[in-house]
Amino acid sequence: MPKLKTKSSAKKRFCFTATGKVKMASTGKRHNMRKRPQDMLRDTRGMKLLHPSDAKRVSDYYFHV
Repeated sequence: MPKLKTKSSAKKRFCFTATGKVKMASTGKRHNMRKRPQDMLRDTRGMKLLHPSDAKRVSDYYFHV
């Protein structure tokens, strides 16, 4: 049986910390920025950590477990 490839979509959207937590980019920053409040734009800077239940799903998808 051939090796399974890592999902390219997961590679592009998520990365892992050294302790195994899953990081993701903040949502809601692609377009229509002028409609968004400034405090929302400030809050969505940088990377966020996924909730552990979602992180398990992502890591299973990422590593084909």
